[in-house]
Amino acid sequence: MKKNDEFILNIEDMGVNGEGIGRYEGMTFFVKDALIGDLARVGVTKMKKTYGYARLIEVVEPSPDRVEPICAFSRPCGGCQLQALSYEKQLEFKQRLVANDLRRIGGFTEIPMEPIVGMHDPFHYRNKAQLPIGTDRDGHIVTGFYAGRSHRIIPNRDCALGVPVNKTILDIVIGFMERCGISAYDETTGQGLVRHVLIRYGFRTEEIMVCLILNGADLPCAGELIRELTALPGMMSISINVNTDRGNVILGTETRVLWGQGYISDQIGDIRFRISPVSFYQVNPVQTEVLYRLAADYADLGGAETLWDLYCGIGTISLFLSGEAGHIYGVEEIPQAVEDAKRNAEENQITNVEFIEGKAEEIFPAFYAEHTGRPDVVVVDPPRKGCDGKLLHAILTTAPERVVYVSCDPATLARDLQILCAGGYRLKRVRPVDNFCQTVHVETVALLCR
Repeated sequence: MKKNDEFILNIEDMGVNGEGIGRYEGMTFFVKDALIGDLARVGVTKMKKTYGYARLIEVVEPSPDRVEPICAFSRPCGGCQLQALSYEKQLEFKQRLVANDLRRIGGFTEIPMEPIVGMHDPFHYRNKAQLPIGTDRDGHIVTGFYAGRSHRIIPNRDCALGVPVNKTILDIVIGFMERCGISAYDETTGQGLVRHVLIRYGFRTEEIMVCLILNGADLPCAGELIRELTALPGMMSISINVNTDRGNVILGTETRVLWGQGYISDQIGDIRFRISPVSFYQVNPVQTEVLYRLAADYADLGGAETLWDLYCGIGTISLFLSGEAGHIYGVEEIPQAVEDAKRNAEENQITNVEFIEGKAEEIFPAFYAEHTGRPDVVVVDPPRKGCDGKLLHAILTTAPERVVYVSCDPATLARDLQILCAGGYRLKRVRPVDNFCQTVHVETVALLCR
C-alpha cells in the first residue's frame, strides 16, 4: 500500500480520538470521520510499518448508529468528534474507552464499572466559549473554532454546544469591529488587535461575562461596544485581557474591567461561586453537579472526617463537600485560584475549609511530617497529565482510608490507579460521567479503599 491508494474498508472499532479503525490486507488503518459499523471508501494518507492513516472519501454503507449532525460544521471543526454517532453509542464508546484503558494501561482484570451517566439533552451545555478572531481570504472578520490539528478558523458563530446568547454576542462584537475599523489578530505576522472573545454564562444565575483578549493595551471606541453589550439581559461584566506574546496561550496576565464587575456568579448545588475570566470552572454545570454528587457518594462522609482536596482549583469540590466532613484542606498552586477559593468560602459562610497555596506533592506530605494522625479521605482532581508521582507516594505513605480520584483522562487515571493499587489499595467503584457530549472526552470518578 502507498499514499493515495483507495479501497473499501469495514470500520470495526473506534480509537481514542474518535477515528474509525479497520483492517485491510493485514494492515490496521485509522480513518478520521469514519464510525464503527461504516463500510467506507478511504484513501491512504500515510503509511507506517504495521498500520496506516486514511481519509474518508465516501460512506458506501452507513453504520446503523450514524445520525445527521445538527451542526453543518461538525466534520471540519475540531470541537465535535462524535456528533455523527448516536448519543447512545457515544456513551457506549466512552464507557468502553475507560474500561479499555484500565485493562491495557492499569492492568486491571476485574473492573467494578458502573454505568456511564449521560445527559438528557447533550447539546448547548457549555457555560464557557473561547473563540479566536481572524480574517478570511477576502479580508472579512471571522470567528469560530479551529479545524482539527490546525489554527485555521472554521467560521461559525452558533456552536451547537454553547448557549444561544453566544451568537448574539459574537454578532455584536464583529459588527462593532467592522464599523470601528478594529483589526483582527494575525498569528502569522503578530499584527492586529483582537485575538479571542471569551464568554462565560451562569446557568443558574443567567449572568453573562464578555472578555476580549487583545494584542495591545486598549480597545478603541470601547464605549460603543459597552452600550450594545449592556443592552443584553444578564450582562454583568465586560473586560479586556492583554496578551502580546507570540504564542498559543490564550489569556495574558493583565485583565482590566471596562464595565460592571470583574466576575459573574453561578451555583453548583447550594454553593455559589465567583467566576473571573481566568478562573477554572467546569464547563458543563449540569453534569458537574452529577459528578460532585457521585464523588460525595464515593467519599462516604459521616460528618467528622478530615478530607484533603488536592488540585482544588477555586474550591468547587471542597466547598461542595463541606457540609459532609469535619474539616477540609484544599491545596492549589495557582495563587489567583486560591484567592478565589477563600472568597467563595467567605461568601458562602463556610468555616470548616482551609485553602493552602502550593504544590500538592509538597504541601500534603509536609503537613503529615509535622502532625500526627492521617487523613480519612483524599480527593484528587488533577489536570489531564494526572497526579505527580511524589503525590502518589505521599498518599501511599499517609494511607487514608479512601481515595476518590476524579479524572478527565482515562489513560492517566489508569496509570495512577495501578500505582496506588500496587501500594495497598483496592479499586472498589468506577463510573464515567459524560461532561463533554459530542466529543471524545469523558470524566471518570474512581473509589479506592485501603
